[in-house]
Amino acid sequence: MQGREEAVTKRRTVVMQGAAMLATAIVPLTFTRRGTAQSLPGPLHERQISGLVSGGTAGVPDTLPAPVFRAEAQCTVTLNKTLGPCHTNDVPIRHDVTEGVTGLPMRVSLRVVEANGCKPIENADVEIWHADVSGVYSGRAAEMCNPDDETARNAGFLRGRQMTDSDGVANFLTVYPGWYRGRAPHIHLRVLVDDHELLISQLLFDDALNDIIYGQHADYADRHPRDTMNDRDFVFSRSEVERFTFDVETLDIGILQASYTIGLAART
Repeated sequence: MQGREEAVTKRRTVVMQGAAMLATAIVPLTFTRRGTAQSLPGPLHERQISGLVSGGTAGVPDTLPAPVFRAEAQCTVTLNKTLGPCHTNDVPIRHDVTEGVTGLPMRVSLRVVEANGCKPIENADVEIWHADVSGVYSGRAAEMCNPDDETARNAGFLRGRQMTDSDGVANFLTVYPGWYRGRAPHIHLRVLVDDHELLISQLLFDDALNDIIYGQHADYADRHPRDTMNDRDFVFSRSEVERFTFDVETLDIGILQASYTIGLAART
């Protein structure tokens, strides 16, 4: 556990909350700790957007560096949010959830702990789902999730479940989510412990990071600008945005690492 919480090593570049807005092809990225935001410490770095790979997860190696969580976990109860109309049932347990769809590869690491004491919760059932680069969900969900897209309705991409390990961590290999009208880019999650649903929530990405990815990355830049920033998303109040935002860093192989610690209240 302690190894997961050490300071970011030289092999990684932190893409943090409060990152400076993109001005050129060189992206200056700074560390800022604000309020209750989930934040990783790290110095100023520069990263070329061209150094981030594209096309999906096919070339991502099986072994990646252990995810780094903030040294002082938030460990307060992560608030429940709406399940949303795009959830489906019978989601498989799997590490790579992409089913071959394109996009900027990203590993999502969720650490599940007890809110009181931050003890890791082993064998929690963690589920994620999100939209593809075009803002489309897979599966037989509400019509608004994939209108007139029968291929998407017959697929199960960007949905998956994992059981947490002894450190309370579940890792998913996916791609950076696309946006759709009226919502800020987000990932849905659901947590069950001993078959009891304890959490339904959603997590955001920093607006500056969204600007970087949607503005220049080859898999996303051909769409017109998104219409909703984090503080205008109807699911979150402005005061909640920082608390529900991923920590994100880049790995040397050119993929993103998104991490977040989930604090669960004791089941009564």
